[in-house]
Amino acid sequence: MSEPVITYRFGPYEVQTRTRELYNQGIKLKLRPQAFQVLEILVEHAGDVVTREELRQMLWPAGTFVDFEHGLNTSVKELRRALRDSANEPRYIGTLPKIGYRMIVPVTREGSAKTVSAFAELQTALPESEIPGSFPAETKSRPSWQTTRILYATLALVAALAGYWQWRRMNVTAQPVAPQLMFAVLPFENLTGNSSQEYLSDGLTEEMIAQFGRLDAQHFRVIARTSVMAYKHTQKHLDQIGRELGVQYVLEGSVRADSRNIRVSAQLIRVRDQAQAWAREYDRPFINLLTIQDEIARDISNEIELILGDRKSTIVATRHAPSQQQNEAYDLYLKGLYFWNKRTVEGFRQAINYYQEAIAVDPHHAPSYAGIADCYAMIGGYSGEPQTEYMTQARTAALRALEIDESLPEAHTALAVIVQNYDRDWQRAEKEYGRAIELNPSYATGHHWYAEHLGLMGRFDQAFRESDRARQLDPLSLVIATDGAVLSYYSRQYDRAIQQFHDVMELDPHFPRVSKVAYAYVEKRMFAEALATTEATLSGPWFWAQLGYVYGRSGQPEKARLALAKLDDLSRLHPVDPSAFVLAYLGIGDKSQTLYWLEKAYAQHSNTMTTLKVDPIFDPMRDDPRFGGLVRRVGL
Repeated sequence: MSEPVITYRFGPYEVQTRTRELYNQGIKLKLRPQAFQVLEILVEHAGDVVTREELRQMLWPAGTFVDFEHGLNTSVKELRRALRDSANEPRYIGTLPKIGYRMIVPVTREGSAKTVSAFAELQTALPESEIPGSFPAETKSRPSWQTTRILYATLALVAALAGYWQWRRMNVTAQPVAPQLMFAVLPFENLTGNSSQEYLSDGLTEEMIAQFGRLDAQHFRVIARTSVMAYKHTQKHLDQIGRELGVQYVLEGSVRADSRNIRVSAQLIRVRDQAQAWAREYDRPFINLLTIQDEIARDISNEIELILGDRKSTIVATRHAPSQQQNEAYDLYLKGLYFWNKRTVEGFRQAINYYQEAIAVDPHHAPSYAGIADCYAMIGGYSGEPQTEYMTQARTAALRALEIDESLPEAHTALAVIVQNYDRDWQRAEKEYGRAIELNPSYATGHHWYAEHLGLMGRFDQAFRESDRARQLDPLSLVIATDGAVLSYYSRQYDRAIQQFHDVMELDPHFPRVSKVAYAYVEKRMFAEALATTEATLSGPWFWAQLGYVYGRSGQPEKARLALAKLDDLSRLHPVDPSAFVLAYLGIGDKSQTLYWLEKAYAQHSNTMTTLKVDPIFDPMRDDPRFGGLVRRVGL
């Protein structure tokens, strides 16, 4: 007999017990089997406490030698991360210290009008004297028949309303969730024997991801580059990779090349049983790399159509046979892409050089213009130099890329960042983000930056949904995870933000953006932790600025002014973003100086201006009409 299909729903989440899957508004979330089992037990007993001992007996029976405490704590922590929940400010899973856990929201069970409530079941099953919260029979007067009748009438009305709303949800509101095929392009292996050809295999991997990202978004999603590159030279088995990425199919490949010829091998593998669904080798002259890429994309698109059945994928359009100049430009573009992905100032500069060489060979190579736009849009933030000198070049390159090829999502995203951060044109930015995502629904960076855009405008429900989509497409990206924590901080969910920052720090304690956890610590008055984080993660002007802010907020104005003096000394040697002074003066509560430096930051188009509406550090300024006028000038 097949296992019954049971679906539990709470908030925006849906738990499918038969397939052991958790969804957030149709988006499948990554969850290890043990964590899912804990969730399944909690929703089955919603409203009731499930003790730690009961969980141990159900999940780790006698004779199983495991670290139960660590296993359970890890599973609950993973659950809270998936549900965007917090142990200190729970919305879904409540903790009874040293006792157990319980679901603290209503949970509905598909297929009936019942709301799962252990308390209601107890009222039905137990004698009246044993109902939690009741008094012993001998000390409690019997209710009158009028009271009893009113009680039963009320319960009947509640049950009828619950039944109606469940029926309405199932028959009117609820839409079937279309199954999505999750797919990963694992890093192509460089079998040339030459490490200088690494750009070739990495570039082919990224371009394959971009090609497949344009397939039918309703039924097909592809994991982003950041996450798949973590498996470069990995010894992990495919089934483990499939679980970690939440994918059903992977594409593996390798590249061999000499001065004249190139061989690309590729195979499509089903993760469930590691069966080979498709495999092929492509032997071509080296100059035909573009043609090989198109052939692989087209062949796998055809294979995906068979997998999807009667649902048609969008076949990747093939180009006309590329010219020698186009192939040379593409090779230079791949080299630029390799250095862009290093995400360093020097990497950006080297990438720009290769992109410019590609354009010199082929003036109509739109991806290279988009690459230049990306580099110039990012380099100011990474270097700390004024953005003004870079944004003009970034804009020119982005517009040229779109003039040549309007269908490049990377060009639309680059333009969105420029008009958001520099022009403060929020409507145009939203339009460009939307177009990028429309062109490539699997473009994780598009969803990531759009989430940030929505958060800066205070549209947090939408921002968290976009952030979740980005994480599903790029589950191992530290920057996406960190910016999710920043969103929680902006929305005043400080405990949740701290937990999310800690999750990133467990993977990389030196990841640059985790320094922002200090601001959440300050709001929680955890000043020692804020100081320790500042000292461990920052250097240069931003170290002194953040140190001054923390000292000032913790009631140590003398130390704050010493840090401010150090910042001033540095500014005499090199240009410093005015936002650093804004932060330091906010710490000591000097509104006049804060406004003075905010005006300077406004004139220099500093990125900090985009955070005025939502960043809690500005809360002490919100009653000042001058600050309100500045917020309006920024378009927020």
